[in-house]
Amino acid sequence: MALSFQDMNLRPELKTALAKMNFSEPTPIQAAAIPVALEGRDLVGCAQTGTGKTAAFGVPLVARVLENPRKAALVLAPTR
Repeated sequence: MALSFQDMNLRPELKTALAKMNFSEPTPIQAAAIPVALEGRDLVGCAQTGTGKTAAFGVPLVARVLENPRKAALVLAPTR
C-alpha cells in the first residue's frame, strides 16, 4: 500500500491544507524526504524537474513552524 500524506506524522491542519490542494499521494521524492525532514535530520534530495521537490522540503518546513510559531525559516533559492 502506498504511503499517503494522511499517513504521515503531520498536524491535522496541514493534512487538511494538503487535501484541499488535492495532494493525496506523495511523489517518490516526497515520500522519501518528508519523513526524514520531519525527524529533523539533514537531507539532500535529487530528482527531475516537476517531481515535487518544493513540497518535499516545504511540507516539513511548514510542519516545523506550526509546531513552534516563534521559529523562523529561511529559504534560499539559487539562480542558474
